[in-house]
Amino acid sequence: MINEYKSKGYVLCKNFVSTEKLKTLETVLISFHEAWTEAHKEFYESQAVNSAYLTGTKYLSSDQRMTLFSFVCQEKLLQFASALIPEGPAFMNTQLFFNPVNPDQKNYWHRDIQYNGMSIADQRKMIQRINVIHFRIPLRDEPGMEFVPGSHVAWDTNKEQDVRLANNGCAVSDDLSTGVKVPLKAGDLLIFSANMIHRGLYGGDRLSFDILLCDRDPDLLAFAALDCLPDENQIAKLAHSELFTATRRCMKTAEPE
Repeated sequence: MINEYKSKGYVLCKNFVSTEKLKTLETVLISFHEAWTEAHKEFYESQAVNSAYLTGTKYLSSDQRMTLFSFVCQEKLLQFASALIPEGPAFMNTQLFFNPVNPDQKNYWHRDIQYNGMSIADQRKMIQRINVIHFRIPLRDEPGMEFVPGSHVAWDTNKEQDVRLANNGCAVSDDLSTGVKVPLKAGDLLIFSANMIHRGLYGGDRLSFDILLCDRDPDLLAFAALDCLPDENQIAKLAHSELFTATRRCMKTAEPE
């Protein structure tokens, strides 16, 4: 599986989460989703396809946050993360992906890095250097994702870049001949590089929980939030808390004196 990820930029692990654990996880995520959509009603109804910072204190109780923290740092998931980020992973963020309210809203090809304000030349260099990895757990069966295999380390062809950036008459939702669709079943684990060209496939009862892990790099962890990390009491109750303490250390080194 590790070799497959390194070659293609993604790998699917079927039946990763038991039905019982998935139900426990879903209860917390639905609670967050209902509170978040109410607080962001206009954005949700007009264009949203995901929310973020689920482990923060704004919408969930301490016990609910602990459920997410425990899930994020479970040993089975960290084994994958440690193999893919040998110098040690850090916790970056969580996200929840859902269908847009407008059924005519189209999906879009992108690399996560394109939203960081870097030049194309710098983006090309960065995908060779950094690791930002999504660990996606679908709560229900869904159409899944579409990827351009190998694009986590290889730059776009002319056609791929035109589509991804909506250049030369192309739209970001245009089909790519190089795309490969990966449908998902509830409880699967889909691991994929944020560096690669990808898009979500809307439809069904789409609701997927993403855990984002990355290198222990202060520049990358500038996108993390202290409010989304466990406090000292919660850290003491977690079996594998280094994922979070590494983030806190990196964020401190990024703070001005």
